[in-house]
Amino acid sequence: MHRPHIFVTRTIPSEGIELLKEHCTVEVSPHDRPLTREELFAGAKDADGILSLLTDRIDSEFFRQAPGIRGVANYAVGYDNIDLAEALRRGVPVSNTPGVLTDATAEMAWALLFSACRRVTESDRLMKSGMWKGWGPMQFIGADVTGATLGIIGAGRIGTAMALKSRGFSMKVLYADAFRNSTLEDTLGAQQVSVEELLAQSDFVSVHVPLMESTRHLLDRQAFGSMKRSAYLINTARGPIINEADLTAALRDGEIAGAGLDVYEFEPKAVDGLSELPNVVMTPHTASATISSRTGMAMKAASNLIAMVTGQRAADCVNPEVYQG
Repeated sequence: MHRPHIFVTRTIPSEGIELLKEHCTVEVSPHDRPLTREELFAGAKDADGILSLLTDRIDSEFFRQAPGIRGVANYAVGYDNIDLAEALRRGVPVSNTPGVLTDATAEMAWALLFSACRRVTESDRLMKSGMWKGWGPMQFIGADVTGATLGIIGAGRIGTAMALKSRGFSMKVLYADAFRNSTLEDTLGAQQVSVEELLAQSDFVSVHVPLMESTRHLLDRQAFGSMKRSAYLINTARGPIINEADLTAALRDGEIAGAGLDVYEFEPKAVDGLSELPNVVMTPHTASATISSRTGMAMKAASNLIAMVTGQRAADCVNPEVYQG
């Protein structure tokens, strides 16, 4: 019996690879880095399915180069790297990995929030430099979290988890989303407001919307100008939601107090000047980097891909219209 051939574009936790091998022949890229376009096309050329990463651009050119692809399993919750319209036109289902990284990403948002507002990385650098001269009453004064206002832009799974974790700090919670979130309203007394009102009132703004054309550069110089000068911005979603050059200027000029970033507009690089600022904490897109989350992502992606290449419906399909008719 024919075993579907799967191409995995980068090494993922072994549990996912072993699950794939139970049903398919599996080729894993030998390169521990994002593939070039040529390498991606070569690996996928004769494949029935591909397990892709957010660094892989799956577009019309890809599908022309890999005409046998019957399923794309993206090892991420976001899928802005995939042309869904083209996949649908070709009848190719696409899946993502929701749920398993919700808490890990929300925890990282909190880690960035505290690191930025309590100036943890600045303090860490000074202590490690050997230049600290001893305690002083005006050293590294930061912002209070308890009792502050937390603004959540995008109250989906991760935004909801981020907000719920604020209960221990007695925070007022505002959220901006196209839909009402009864969980946040009933549990926290959260208020649904416009993005503009959220920016104006929040002490901490945490971004959790997907990257779409409508959210690209959602936060720009005008948005930063409407925030409190004492406010902090946290982003664990997607880099291009923020105009990074505008953010750099706002941080440099004191329009906002600080930022904690895990994602960047032009990954793997940040715009010039951003990393030199003392009031920004930067991590390299590691919000989901826990053992359970990354293993869960591998298992979800593998399960979805097995379903797609064996003619079954993928549990986490993001273009379900492909199954109609």
